[in-house]
Amino acid sequence: MMSLEFAPLFSWWIIIGLGFCSLILLAYSFLKKAKGSGWRAAAIGVLILILINPVAVEEDREARNDVLTILIDESTSQTIRDRKAQTAAALKYLQNRMQDLRNLETRIIRAGAVKNSNSKRVDGTEIFDALTEASSDIPLSRRAGTILITDGQVHDIPENASSFGLKGPFHVLLTGNRPEFDRRLIIKRAPKFGIVGKEIEISLRMEDNTPSSGPTPLEILIGDQKKQTVIMRPNRTRTIKIKLTRSGANIIQLSLKSDPSELTRINNRAVLSVNGVRERLRVLLVSGEPHPGERTWRNLLKADPSVDLVHFTILRPPEKQDMTPVRELSLIAFPVRELFEVKLKEFDLIIFDRYRRRGVLPSVYIDNIRKYVENGGAVLEASGPEFASMETLFATPLGKIFPGEPTGRVFSGPVRAKITKTGERHPITGDLPGAGLGEELPRWGKWFRHIEVKRRAGYVLMSGVNGKPLLIVNRVGKGRVAQLLSDHIWLWARGYDGGGPHVELLRRISHWLMKEPELDENKLRAETQGNQLAITRQSLQPNTNRVKVLTPSGKSFFAEMKEGLGGTARGFVDTPETGVYRIEDGKNVTLAPVGNLNPLELSDMKATDKKFSPFVSELGGGIFWLEEGYPSIRRVQPERRAAGSNWLGVLDNRSYVVRDVRETSLLPGLLALLLAIGALLFAWQRESR
Repeated sequence: MMSLEFAPLFSWWIIIGLGFCSLILLAYSFLKKAKGSGWRAAAIGVLILILINPVAVEEDREARNDVLTILIDESTSQTIRDRKAQTAAALKYLQNRMQDLRNLETRIIRAGAVKNSNSKRVDGTEIFDALTEASSDIPLSRRAGTILITDGQVHDIPENASSFGLKGPFHVLLTGNRPEFDRRLIIKRAPKFGIVGKEIEISLRMEDNTPSSGPTPLEILIGDQKKQTVIMRPNRTRTIKIKLTRSGANIIQLSLKSDPSELTRINNRAVLSVNGVRERLRVLLVSGEPHPGERTWRNLLKADPSVDLVHFTILRPPEKQDMTPVRELSLIAFPVRELFEVKLKEFDLIIFDRYRRRGVLPSVYIDNIRKYVENGGAVLEASGPEFASMETLFATPLGKIFPGEPTGRVFSGPVRAKITKTGERHPITGDLPGAGLGEELPRWGKWFRHIEVKRRAGYVLMSGVNGKPLLIVNRVGKGRVAQLLSDHIWLWARGYDGGGPHVELLRRISHWLMKEPELDENKLRAETQGNQLAITRQSLQPNTNRVKVLTPSGKSFFAEMKEGLGGTARGFVDTPETGVYRIEDGKNVTLAPVGNLNPLELSDMKATDKKFSPFVSELGGGIFWLEEGYPSIRRVQPERRAAGSNWLGVLDNRSYVVRDVRETSLLPGLLALLLAIGALLFAWQRESR
């Protein structure tokens, strides 16, 4: 390509200055009508041309292809019905058509789908980050435009197209059909927390445009409990009440009955995770007599903010007759009937601390405590020498549920508590600080009393003299029982002989009795770690059997488990799907939520052209429904209209790269000099006449 350029010998300001001065002189000459003014002007013009040095430039140009980006939406909504097939057919059409257009290459970008377990989880369909990243190396001068194949359900559309850095027309090819019928469940309001045993309120709405729209059953499933059913009415909001039954995460699954004509059943479901929080736990502590260990129990329970403690100490038994006025015996009377009959069920745990049978509690009330345990209550018996005497609590109706039977022997000498093999696997004692697992003796301080019992039931977690039971726990009916067969744990609290983990041990015993899920000895739990599900099984016996995993979409597979520390076995599985995973090991079942339980992606699955209309209008593109046919494709010049009713345009930028440049001076030095001299001679000759 040939072009004219200038290569001035001096600065343009100098040349302009000289030219201006020359014009003044020439004007004066013409005004005076001096002879030879024309030839003088010609000479000056030649000199000016010499100074600006005109050059003919010839470029060897190589045309560069424009780049058209084809963006494919591979989100979940693009997989329903025949949208995936529509997308594949449209892409094939575009590829074939682009081959017929000169100086144009295509770049295909796929976005919106989670490719593998290491991919970033997103709430909705996000495609524009992928578009920006993939087209960042394309110069603006070579961008021919963008064609997006989608259903229109995209959730990261920029508010301002020009600030996003796109050039060229932006066209949208829509999959799906219009109109489309769908039924979906929307959670309008739901709490994050709730009180165990009390109801929570969840506000729901069923949006439905199906032809057979009417009252629709809604199934409610909390964990693995029995399903409940309520009736939902279309396009109306309803509030339902659900009672939380356990502390920790409560997985609530809601499912609408599907309609044969609707687009998809995926958005008929919703899942909630509500954290169950217990109210203050009520503990009744009954001390048979004052002793150093009493303060240990009281300090522990009073320091726990989740515990509401009621404590009574029996200072004077009924048989003691010492003429002490009744008003000086206690501040209040021991409310036996109120505690052990009227309000017994209000307590979560009853602790008998060195209690002896002396007629304070009639047998009928003790039998009430036994029934209370069998129906879901909890009792802890902290034994002193009284348990091995004739006044033992074992000789009452409670003896039927105690796992240890006293032999009548009391060891009075140095005793070091030791974790048993079973205790090493139990959450109460498995990882106590200083337990010395695998060593001969733990690094704990000594006790000096141990009540001998014969184990009848339950699990021995700690042993004392000659391997005899020191801590036994057991389940009775719906409730739980524990026996601590020494009253010298207060020595740990005082730090004697190095002390021991008295706070942690007593806290774990108490909370296990009160059915804290984290302390269950046989349980299955799962939690998300990144894009994996960490499965942990707690058991008292080694168990590495595989567990069954059921994905949100209904697929199932088995996960391998490896034995760990403290009675646990662990396994890891990838979680490519978002939703609730169900894990089973034959005995236990647990649910694990993964990702956003109610993702934006599933909130509306109907194809739409409304979301992209402002964006496309700003960039000068078009929106086309594939069900109506494929638009024709043509090249258009920049700044020209790029879309019509049945066609779309891609830019023809005519971009190029210069491979070689040749410059030729139009006024060679010798020629210019001769012209200037000739003009000056003619001017001199003219003036001399």
